[in-house]
Amino acid sequence: MALNKKPVTGMKDIMPDEMQIRDYVMNVIKETYGKFGFTPMETPCMENIENLSSKQGGENEKLIFKILKRGEKLNLETAQSESDVVDFGMRYDLTVPLVRYYANHANELPSPFKALQMGNVWRADKPQKGRYRQFMQCDIDILGEESNLAEIELILATTTTLGRLGFGNFQIRINDRRLLKAMAAYSGFDEKDYDDVFITLDKMDKIGVEGVERELTANGYDSASVEKYLALFRDMNASEDTLSFIEEKMTGFLDEDVKTGFREIIESVNATKDDCFRLVFDPTLVRGMSYYTGTIFEIMMPELGISCGGGGRYDKMVGRFTGKDVPACGFSIGFERIILILMESGFKVPNQNKKIVYLIEKGVSGDRLCEIIAEAQRERQDGTQVLVARMNKNKKFQKEQLAAEGYEEFKQFYRENLKN
Repeated sequence: MALNKKPVTGMKDIMPDEMQIRDYVMNVIKETYGKFGFTPMETPCMENIENLSSKQGGENEKLIFKILKRGEKLNLETAQSESDVVDFGMRYDLTVPLVRYYANHANELPSPFKALQMGNVWRADKPQKGRYRQFMQCDIDILGEESNLAEIELILATTTTLGRLGFGNFQIRINDRRLLKAMAAYSGFDEKDYDDVFITLDKMDKIGVEGVERELTANGYDSASVEKYLALFRDMNASEDTLSFIEEKMTGFLDEDVKTGFREIIESVNATKDDCFRLVFDPTLVRGMSYYTGTIFEIMMPELGISCGGGGRYDKMVGRFTGKDVPACGFSIGFERIILILMESGFKVPNQNKKIVYLIEKGVSGDRLCEIIAEAQRERQDGTQVLVARMNKNKKFQKEQLAAEGYEEFKQFYRENLKN
């Protein structure tokens, strides 16, 4: 029986034209983030299963690719629970591994530590366009910086990178989990219900205020609390200054330093940002991860109707490993969506070196072959990309394929002479 030549469902082979764009984007990301002081680092693709299923990853914990114990450690006949057969899992994001990394190496790292991590993650998700079971993530994080300088730097570094990649007219939507909790408390919801209420609120852009009202009511929440909660959103939409409106309403429910810090982030970014994006306060922004403790943000491209990245502050995660909380904040670019957008727009990698093909007739050998290879080496030293290959019988088709990969010039070498 023939082996299956297709990749695993939800994963994909990457063709050369896409790989060129991916390499270019990765280089732009590394170079730009490097200018902001972010240091490249890396973690293993697998983590201990207890780290991945520690109630910090939200819905992603339901999508873990779990790894069976091996050899004598695996005994299916006596196993009574999952922990008897599973010990590791494939990482579903880069944040949990980063926090473990920091907890393990904190004494060897500078403070604050500005980390840049790029790598594949795996989720047992339902595949669809732009959503895979294996995909690249690109994160920057600042650990050990408790002030809002972390948020300001993360937003500016991320937006500068997107601007260098040619993106414009996008939005950075910003909110704060503490503000979300204050609004829920103001409305009379029990604290134990906050996360469930936020899950429904997160659907507002799809189902509208009326849809959120129906779902909250159907979930059994007090009608007076639901009405008071949604009145906030109706009234703020009618206000000329949404942030000032909500700050005033939350008096007594939100600490003044939270208000001051949040406004400082917005004002600082607006005073120093490029023109390629707008910073937008969005009180309906939730972000699904339960580990967020403060500011949260998301990249939105209104013209395409999609988000392509996000992040926020997670000051309690390191403490889960060490017993001592460390301030932390991060921002992740939706790498795969960016690549998809660039591919569909016909993006071409700029400033590529000249690409030449040396096609050598079969039978060319000895001194003649050495001369040709030596010439190719000289051109490579001058910065030209030279592909040396034997000439196929169907030379026309061979050249068409290579031209499609960006080769501009062909030199054909025969046993007796050279033809350009």
